[in-house]
Amino acid sequence: MTDIRGILFDKDGTLIDFNATWFAAADAMALVAAAGERALADELLDVAGYDFSIRRFRPDSVLAAGTNADLMALWYPRHAEAERRALLDEFDRMTASGGLAEPVALPGCQVALSALHSAGYRLGVATNDSTGGAERTLLSLGVAQMFEAAYGYDAVANPKPAPDTIHAFCDLTGLKPAQLAMVGDNRHDLEMARAGGAGLAVAVLSGTGTLESLAPLADVVLDSIVDLPAYLARESAA
Repeated sequence: MTDIRGILFDKDGTLIDFNATWFAAADAMALVAAAGERALADELLDVAGYDFSIRRFRPDSVLAAGTNADLMALWYPRHAEAERRALLDEFDRMTASGGLAEPVALPGCQVALSALHSAGYRLGVATNDSTGGAERTLLSLGVAQMFEAAYGYDAVANPKPAPDTIHAFCDLTGLKPAQLAMVGDNRHDLEMARAGGAGLAVAVLSGTGTLESLAPLADVVLDSIVDLPAYLARESAA
């Protein structure tokens, strides 16, 4: 392992419980898209990645891994650009309020982040949520002061899996990509790590991704970020 000095975290499924936090917001957006028709809203949720049979989001689906813009393109393929822009602004407001204003932290999340921050790692968030939504999440979790930046899909020209966020965080911190670890629960997190030349691609099983889907792209697979401080300490000492 290279000399890791900075860590970019995915947000949903990595820092917060994705299913517990996001279903209410996804359901509200689907109802808006369906003009209040319950059956149609359920169809939209299904096509975007919610599995009603197990009440969980499917790995790497639009709801699990995409942006609100991706959701717009899926649900409103024939709308004019101006209509999409207005609806996207509404969806961004919805995901930055309501249930997402009180995200459900994954067990041990704050303790792990505190340990990493105390150890001198420079921390950032790379999410396909909006930047405002990411910042509100960090504030709600009480960890915002530990992070140097939060990058949403609207903070870079090309969101995950493109490497733009890695480049932006390196520009901010002065670190090289090889000095960064990217931590996430979906393939697009690890694809960004590879595309950006990150020194370490860490998969966590605390979100929607599975061992089978993540292992081929990861340098290491952990149960959650709770295991990350000890893993980095061991590797640094080796």
